[in-house]
Amino acid sequence: MSGPPRDFSGREIEKVLTSFNYREDRQRGSHSVLKYTNPDTGEVRTVTIPLHDRIKIGTLHSIAKQCGANDFDAWCRWIDEHR
Repeated sequence: MSGPPRDFSGREIEKVLTSFNYREDRQRGSHSVLKYTNPDTGEVRTVTIPLHDRIKIGTLHSIAKQCGANDFDAWCRWIDEHR
């Protein structure tokens, strides 16, 4: 059994997150910085995404963690379903 897809571009991840109420805060060079405010708690998350054609696995883990994902495989499946 193969795991979830893990071949994403930075633009694909950015597009999915912005469709789920993450807003572009700024761009620093080749990185997009998004912010998300939890409507229930007011907690703010900052996510930095390199706008590369293919995001390396370690960077994917970091992005998922910044998003608050507890299950990396489920997060990858979620990104894949919405890209």
